[in-house]
Amino acid sequence: MTSAYAIETIGLTKRYGAAAPAVDDLNLRVSRGEIHGFVGPNGAGKTTTLRMLVGLIRPTAGVASVLGCSAGSPAALARVGAMIDEPAFYPFLSGRENLRILSLHAGVPACRVAEVLARVELAPRADDATSTYSMGMKQRLALAAALLKEPEVLILDEPTNGLDPAGIAEIRELVRSLAREQRTVLLSSHLMNEVEQLCDRVSVVQHGHIVAEGTVDELRGQPELRVRAAPLDRARAIVQRLPIVETLRTEGGALVLGAPPERAAAINHCLVQSGVAVSELAPIRPSLEQVFLGLVEEGTPKHG
Repeated sequence: MTSAYAIETIGLTKRYGAAAPAVDDLNLRVSRGEIHGFVGPNGAGKTTTLRMLVGLIRPTAGVASVLGCSAGSPAALARVGAMIDEPAFYPFLSGRENLRILSLHAGVPACRVAEVLARVELAPRADDATSTYSMGMKQRLALAAALLKEPEVLILDEPTNGLDPAGIAEIRELVRSLAREQRTVLLSSHLMNEVEQLCDRVSVVQHGHIVAEGTVDELRGQPELRVRAAPLDRARAIVQRLPIVETLRTEGGALVLGAPPERAAAINHCLVQSGVAVSELAPIRPSLEQVFLGLVEEGTPKHG
């Protein structure tokens, strides 16, 4: 495997005994410098994949590379920061002391501890015992630990778990800032709104393999126009003759047109001129969450 991608897996598979594979022939490619969403329902194989990428478990079959090095190798881990599973720290030590221990094991200068604590906005509580930390504060400390080595690649599993809305917004901006520094981020999250706002590309995994992959816009598809008009049959007869309308269906008592939203005024003019009363004409487009739920329910492959 080459270093053309920051992260690449080919046929990655993990089986536990005779049960169905937790990860099944997974082919994942994450380009350098992008924020890549990795989403799927519970039990889809997301965390198992992330564990294989950092060497916590070994694959049954297939290969995985990080920055051109074998996943989990010392060469790869030296350039990777990871936050996987529920964060665990020495409860009787402070956040600062926990990070100092980690910095010693990683060969990181001690000055990095204060830098990462400030970056995740945990400096005011850095000297308190971690047993007093909320779940959200532990998530921040785990993210600080992932940043200690100034990693080129960050692998984050549910980084906003336990955070309030303000905390989620802060971590979202932090992830954006990391991407602006040309770091690569592989982000697993259940929050589709978060993924939609943050990610350059998204892979949807189900039953251990990828069922959809593309940019957010590619996965959401082209916008359509919803038209509520009376009489509806006359409106349908008119719009289906328009060359700018590529598709047409009825949904919830309205017409849904596959037409460019910028042609809405022309379509409205045509209907009104023909004696049709238009009560609504608006662009519509499924959210990433709607696309995700549809894919999970149908299991239909879709690639952008």
